[in-house]
Amino acid sequence: MSDLVDAHVHLFLHPGNEGLQTVQESVPQRTILAVMAAKADLLAGYTAERDMGTEGAGSADTAVRNAIDQGLIPGPRLRISGNAIDILGGHEDANGFNPAQQVMSNASYANSAEELVATIRAQHKEGADFVKIYETGPDSMQRGALRTPYQYTATELKAAVDEASRLGTTVAVHATGEPGTLYAARAGVASIDHATQLSDETLKIMKEKHIPAVPTFTVFEYFLPPPGEADPRAERAQYDYKIKEFKKQIAAGIPFAVGSDVGPFPHGTQAREFELMVKYGMKPLAVLQADLLNGAKLLRWEGQIGELEPGYLADVIAVPGNPLDDIRALQHVSFVMKGGVIEKR
Repeated sequence: MSDLVDAHVHLFLHPGNEGLQTVQESVPQRTILAVMAAKADLLAGYTAERDMGTEGAGSADTAVRNAIDQGLIPGPRLRISGNAIDILGGHEDANGFNPAQQVMSNASYANSAEELVATIRAQHKEGADFVKIYETGPDSMQRGALRTPYQYTATELKAAVDEASRLGTTVAVHATGEPGTLYAARAGVASIDHATQLSDETLKIMKEKHIPAVPTFTVFEYFLPPPGEADPRAERAQYDYKIKEFKKQIAAGIPFAVGSDVGPFPHGTQAREFELMVKYGMKPLAVLQADLLNGAKLLRWEGQIGELEPGYLADVIAVPGNPLDDIRALQHVSFVMKGGVIEKR
């Protein structure tokens, strides 16, 4: 069958305390680990990925992408964003540390439309393929529903989308709920990632503009507390809410892409995402189409990957069984070819 696409990865993250690893580990050390992560993902069948932020490693992902493209190291073909973009005190800022230590943010600051444009230009200069913006956070459950503050207005996000378009690229947002998801849809972003809570108006706009949601169930499942243990952050309630809202999104007919948010959990294990999307309501064929067809379009490789057709890149994997009968077959990739080169047999 054709290759797998992961539309939401973090090559520069690994299991463990994210806030500490980005402080304690040097950028060279994190880059070495990113190289290892890229290989693990490739051997799991992923020949194309969208890296959604280095989380404080700046444009180090440019070197990883270029080394892969030059055949120096094994890995998926990549679309990269460099650092994600965030507001002061936002979702990925170094909140909770001693202020006197001046711990650096895991994202690049932009506190206005003008600063968004300037940051996008700087990242483009450093090699970014697209723009990743944090639009919501932190998340909490209140009265049975998700609450998550927005970070940028629709007007500010539109300025970012327009600047990205001028540069020939797109904007993806971390946005879990309203009103940030609505602002992102109005601005015309390329994808809404996590997408736990989408209002009727947001769903309508996403369907009209063909903006896919990228649910990332696997990372949410990974952080669930074991049964019977304390759940101070209401992770279980958020997950149950996410499942319920996902079923509404399927019924609304919006497009989806498949992204796992791998990095906080081990690289090479993210095919679990397919199983969860099927478990919570999508048909296996629909999930494969979301991954291969919508994924290729989202990563701007439409007509090159995602199908076994003449003229396409020769990205091929083999699995033990038909994923239309059991989607879990995708978790057992036995053969990987990328661009006509056998990477695993």
